[in-house]
Amino acid sequence: MTTRTFATASHLGEDGLVLGLAPALTPAGLVDDPSFFHGFAAHPQVLARGLLTLADVTATRYFQYTPSTLRDPVLTAHGDRLRAEVFSACNGVYARLDLLPDGIDAGEVAHGTTNVDIGPTTRAALTQVGRDGLLHVDVGRGGLTVSSPEETVVERPVEMPGRWVRAFGNAAELHHGLAPAFTLGAAHAKAFVAGLPAATSATRTGWLTPDRTGARLSPRRTAAGVLVSGLHRLSAAKRLLPHVTGVTVLGGPDAGPVVVEVALPGARLVLGLTDEAWRGHSGEGSLLTSLAGATVAEDADVVSALLAFEPVVDVPRLARDSALDEGRVRAALAVLAADGRVGWDTHDAAWFHRELPHDPARVDKDNPRLVAARRLVADSAVSPADGGWSVRSRTGGPDHRVTADGCTCPWFLAHGTGRGPCAHVLAVQIRTEAPA
Repeated sequence: MTTRTFATASHLGEDGLVLGLAPALTPAGLVDDPSFFHGFAAHPQVLARGLLTLADVTATRYFQYTPSTLRDPVLTAHGDRLRAEVFSACNGVYARLDLLPDGIDAGEVAHGTTNVDIGPTTRAALTQVGRDGLLHVDVGRGGLTVSSPEETVVERPVEMPGRWVRAFGNAAELHHGLAPAFTLGAAHAKAFVAGLPAATSATRTGWLTPDRTGARLSPRRTAAGVLVSGLHRLSAAKRLLPHVTGVTVLGGPDAGPVVVEVALPGARLVLGLTDEAWRGHSGEGSLLTSLAGATVAEDADVVSALLAFEPVVDVPRLARDSALDEGRVRAALAVLAADGRVGWDTHDAAWFHRELPHDPARVDKDNPRLVAARRLVADSAVSPADGGWSVRSRTGGPDHRVTADGCTCPWFLAHGTGRGPCAHVLAVQIRTEAPA
């Protein structure tokens, strides 16, 4: 296992995770004290308004609307692009701005991750950026520096909410495998974004369906429709309305996560919604099945040592270099997602690397059902039964029965598989995968 030393110490603060900078990974080796992105934006107003959009999202509690003071994107440079990611204050919206290679006019993109605040001074400066102005951005050990001909503002690294690590992993797993449902051209995309309800609107649920004017929310299931709860959670995209060149909606007609990709000149805004407006990404439990695998912890250590801030992770290359089959590599990547170290890009249909401080105890702390399942196996509480398995109750009640259809426990009866497997199903998985 490879351990990376951060140029600035990473540690747990009172309210979250303080990110130190990872060494820049370059063809020449490790750079210990990087400024890992500095350059001019090819479309300065797009970048400025994109960063303000992220600040709007993370400062909003969409469920039972309440503004907040959070405005802290996680910034990752990948050698050819810059990604900025946030979650809403209610944790039900994931937002990411990708500054793509053709969005960078001149400069240097290296490799690294940090977390900064977009405070009132920076917001004011970004608001003043015109379509034909100049905007220079520097991201590095000192944080984020935004410069225009009129002024320069600096934001220092700040604490990242600890729940964001958990939410990053769940968002990646929820978005993994989502299929595009429909795409809107520039005119229809602009009409759709212009018609989005305000952030203060009541939650509406329906099937988002393309039509001759853009897309509408239908109360009835439609062939090409995507079931969406809380369309108002997309409202922050309105800030970018003049720049929208297209919209792609990913999801399905049944309840599940939804992703909306907004195409922009030299950039892309990605908005991910949970299947209910009141649900946050941090509590979904979507990674539990992968985390319970017999060899995933060791495989994840091997794979993590081979990551190098790739904008698109090459799974076959990782399989060759790690001597693991592709199935085990994909399971290892899911585990790394739980640690916040990889994300999923629906547009590229690929993993990407972000480097957050590794905390081996965090996976257990964030997944109590997994801890409970391992304890059940260690206590020999799982045994074969007719057509399934019997799992002894830890509370002295009747044994739980696990079959291919699920479990008889109260958790499964209440949630089904909608929030990940219960501890008893996980215990059976661990028991069946254990070496004989």
